[in-house]
Amino acid sequence: MTKGSPGKTVALTVGIVLFMGAMAWASVPLYDWFCRVTGFGGTTSTATAGSDEVLDRTIKVRFDGSLNSGMEWTFKPVQTQMEVKIGETGLAFYEAYNPTDRPIAGQATYNVYPYEAGGYFTKIDCFCFTEQVLEPGERVQMPVTFYVDPEIVEDRDAKYVHTITLSYTFYEIDMPESHAALAQDDGTVYKQ
Repeated sequence: MTKGSPGKTVALTVGIVLFMGAMAWASVPLYDWFCRVTGFGGTTSTATAGSDEVLDRTIKVRFDGSLNSGMEWTFKPVQTQMEVKIGETGLAFYEAYNPTDRPIAGQATYNVYPYEAGGYFTKIDCFCFTEQVLEPGERVQMPVTFYVDPEIVEDRDAKYVHTITLSYTFYEIDMPESHAALAQDDGTVYKQ
């Protein structure tokens, strides 16, 4: 029975640790890419324009809004549902209000349920694409422009979907540098 050299064992162990670290580092971007490509986990698609095809079949879209723990805004959909033709461009609004005495920056995360429909729910424009800053007492309506891709009717699982729920959750983020720089210019101090 022969023993391996201690140097080989250490090199193998260091190699395994480095490989595992690299895989952990790459897992988030790879998972994000996988979700965007497949619609897995309710991740939506994006487009710069509406669909070229509109079907004579409708689908109900429900809207849901919530806040992460500690977020001091109020946030809700203006209308809770609408019915659109598959391929037709829809426009929905969410309302956010900052009841505090300080500006608050927020970012929205989203998903679509059922997950099978995620890859077919396509956003053209959305407030969730950018950070939002609400001044004290400010109330805004934020639009989302979307369509349901007609290819949904060809998917073996998604073709049976009759209702899609679009959910957003807002969470507080650090004040964007551009906003903080403007505040500095006018002497305002923001708590972060």
